[in-house]
Amino acid sequence: MANSKFKPGSEPKSHSRNVLELFAGLNPSIPQLPPIRSLAITTNSDSQTLVFVGTVSGDVISLALNPNSGLSLHLRVNIIGKPVTSIHVITHIRKLILLSDGFIYLLDLNSLEPIQKLSLLKNVNVVSKRFFSRRNEEIKGKEDGCFFAASVGKKLVLVELVLSGSPVILKEVQGDFADGIMCVSWVDESVIFGTRSAYYLYSYASGQCGMIFSLPDPSVLPRMKLLAKECKVMLMVDNVGVIVDSEGQPVGGSLVFREAPETMGEIGAYVVVIRSGKLELYHKKSGNYVQRVQFVGEVGNPCVVADEEDGRGKLVAVAAGSKVMCYRKVPSEEQIKELLRKKNFREAIILVEELQSEGEMTRETLSFVHAQVGFLLLFDLNFEEAVDHFLLSETMDPSEVFPFIMRDPNRWSLLVPRNRYWGLHPPPSLLEKVVDDGLTGIQRAIFLKKAGVVTAVDDEFLQNPPSRADLLESAIKNMTRFLEASRHKDLTPSVREGVDTLLMYLYRALNRVDDMEKLASSENSCIVEELESLLSESGHLRTLAFLYASKGMSSKSLSIWRVLARNYSSSYLNDSHGANHLQDTTKDVSFDQETAVMEASKILEASSDQELVLQHLGWIADINHLIAVQVLVSEKRTDPLPPDEVIAAIDPRKVEILLRYLQWLIEDQNSGDTRFHTTYALLLSKSALDANEKEHTTQNFEGVNQKEMNVSDCGNNSIFETHVRERLQIFLQSSDLYDPYEVLDLVEGSELWLEKAILYRKLGQETLVLQILALKLEDCEAAEQYCAEIGRPDAYMQLLEMYLEPMNGKEPMFKAAVRLLHIHGEMLDPLQVLERLSQDMPLQLASETILRMLRARHHHHRQGQIVHNLSHALDIDARLARFEERSRHVLINDESVCDSCHARLGTKLFAMYPDDTIVCYKCFRRQGESTSVSGCDFKKETLYKPGWLVTR
Repeated sequence: MANSKFKPGSEPKSHSRNVLELFAGLNPSIPQLPPIRSLAITTNSDSQTLVFVGTVSGDVISLALNPNSGLSLHLRVNIIGKPVTSIHVITHIRKLILLSDGFIYLLDLNSLEPIQKLSLLKNVNVVSKRFFSRRNEEIKGKEDGCFFAASVGKKLVLVELVLSGSPVILKEVQGDFADGIMCVSWVDESVIFGTRSAYYLYSYASGQCGMIFSLPDPSVLPRMKLLAKECKVMLMVDNVGVIVDSEGQPVGGSLVFREAPETMGEIGAYVVVIRSGKLELYHKKSGNYVQRVQFVGEVGNPCVVADEEDGRGKLVAVAAGSKVMCYRKVPSEEQIKELLRKKNFREAIILVEELQSEGEMTRETLSFVHAQVGFLLLFDLNFEEAVDHFLLSETMDPSEVFPFIMRDPNRWSLLVPRNRYWGLHPPPSLLEKVVDDGLTGIQRAIFLKKAGVVTAVDDEFLQNPPSRADLLESAIKNMTRFLEASRHKDLTPSVREGVDTLLMYLYRALNRVDDMEKLASSENSCIVEELESLLSESGHLRTLAFLYASKGMSSKSLSIWRVLARNYSSSYLNDSHGANHLQDTTKDVSFDQETAVMEASKILEASSDQELVLQHLGWIADINHLIAVQVLVSEKRTDPLPPDEVIAAIDPRKVEILLRYLQWLIEDQNSGDTRFHTTYALLLSKSALDANEKEHTTQNFEGVNQKEMNVSDCGNNSIFETHVRERLQIFLQSSDLYDPYEVLDLVEGSELWLEKAILYRKLGQETLVLQILALKLEDCEAAEQYCAEIGRPDAYMQLLEMYLEPMNGKEPMFKAAVRLLHIHGEMLDPLQVLERLSQDMPLQLASETILRMLRARHHHHRQGQIVHNLSHALDIDARLARFEERSRHVLINDESVCDSCHARLGTKLFAMYPDDTIVCYKCFRRQGESTSVSGCDFKKETLYKPGWLVTR
């Protein structure tokens, strides 16, 4: 093992509290005892606690501990009249091991008799029983004897005491221990002992012995204390305690005491040290000084301390001269309360966490204390820290803060747990009262401080007293933070309603409008009745509208959006800088009119309430046509709106909305109602007429393309992406369900010639269609295409006549006529063409075209003759081939066989297939006449022979 010098640490911190309290003293009726040299404590299986006392006169006294009457005499014996320097209780064999005058004695635990002297061991200086850690509890349970280590002269002896009471020496450890062994502890397989110069460790398993560390020179005598709870050993170096494990390795930090102790004990998580009539308590892990107990000792007599070596950590006994006092650990709950009363909140939480890690307290208790600390901080006006502790409490119910926000009684009063805490803080009251009471306490503390009286009020508050407004704002902000975090917990419906409703109250107090609207518009458990008047009176109409909508109260929500939208609209027109009395003062009106329409549309798009939708359609349409249309055509609603009633409800002046709705019915819903088709056609026609008139009246420059004239030029927020006339033409061509007569009556006197052409075509008025296409629109290609659709030659002749003799004094359209003759001349009779040609037509313009037409006609005639003659020749050739096939002769002799069964034909009937294969009649019947022996199917496969083809 490494040899290292120990360096003492710094002075421990002080965290004073009462961990120990006097439990029982020596009963006054007992005669005064001789000075006490040793102590031991044990608790029997019947829960009787005994304190064993060894005196300088050799007495061994058993004292029974009674909480009511104190320590009473139980048994008393005398060994040899020599001081009893140590007592060890061996519970599992019901024995006491005593050390007196260098010898070891055995006594019965209950009767203190008989006394047995272990003569094998002499000049014993110190004795220590073997202690087993928890990992060796099973081995300990199987042991029948007792093991202990003894310092005999300058050597270490390990002894086993069997049930007969006879000692058996297991090991004798020799070494350079000239100073003598002065203290020893046997833990599991390791024996740790100390001399004046160093601490050593002997391994019982390996037989090796080594130094742990040497002691500084000069130094006080070595002392050690077995810490049974952790199965560790504390080695003293002057006033510093070094804690090592069973392997001799330092663990954790060192304990630094105020001065070198006379003796040491252990109780729970603390080390007890005694010096000069003072009992001091230090925490083993943190090293913090915790408590001091003063007691009166007798001059010249050392103090002795004993604890429960089984690690129970409940009692410790102290002897000073002839006085014996028992101290017990104050219940953890009382320790925590004391810290909280002293406002040592951090120390209280640390204590609870330590107790939890040691298994003495549950996680629920830690949550309980966090909540208690939070309430104490709340009344101390430390709102942020208070809420931090509330959030650390897993068991605190959010309803516990409701009384701080809403005055009792309220609908949640019965939900608030009563008397859950230790009564260390006042009963809950409104935050305003908490702040006022706290400020009053601060003023009182300032007055007392000036008078020299120490108060528990925070010095920071005394030096810089906060304002009421700042404190109240901090309280509300932090209470809001707690409720926001509580929303994510698994709460009962009633508590969740309280959390969301009161959270809205707090948002309103802080004027956090965005948070109010976010909460109201999301899924929430707010109670509307509790918030209606609050939000309405404070002008938070938007929040109220969101809240109504989230609760399914669509009508109320829409009414608010309607009021807001109209108010914003009027404010634009009348007073863009002023405020209206109905205006929601929480938002910018330049933005909220559109927002009001959008929010209302969200409700209406999902609503199947016909009356509600149509009731609010008007004001939405006044602001935004597109949104109004979206409301009508929404696919979110489960039941569609009745089209007739929707159409009746739409303002006739809002043509675009009606058009888009009819378009949706026809194109998206595939409506076949002739009324809708006719109405849609009429409205499109009217829009096209208006657009056409607008174009002519506002056209200020030449070259404006009519197709660039959009409906949006006639009004804002157009619902169409394409030109209205284009949509009209497409619809007139594609639909067969509208009444063309009604539409024609509307556009009859207009300039919508193409539309009229489409309508006349629907009515079968071919002449009128050709007149419009050829003469009005002068669209030769369209006119010719229409003639092709008619499919009769006279249609082309009629078109030619229109070109040559247009009506209404229009000049003949010779170029169009020439084009017609050039492209479709073969469809015209030349004689009729010549008859109809105008004398005014320039000869050079028509001669080449007419000549080409005549040549083409002659060419077509000759070509037809050729085709006719070729067809006739093919027919003759085919007849000849058939005749030749039928005239074929076959010669059969005695050697001829059937191509299928290979039987000799002889005089049998036979058949011959077109592919020249020959079979007997039997095979022919089986094979059939359409399929030959070669597998050729004459019905599916064509057979060609060279003689069948026309070779001319």
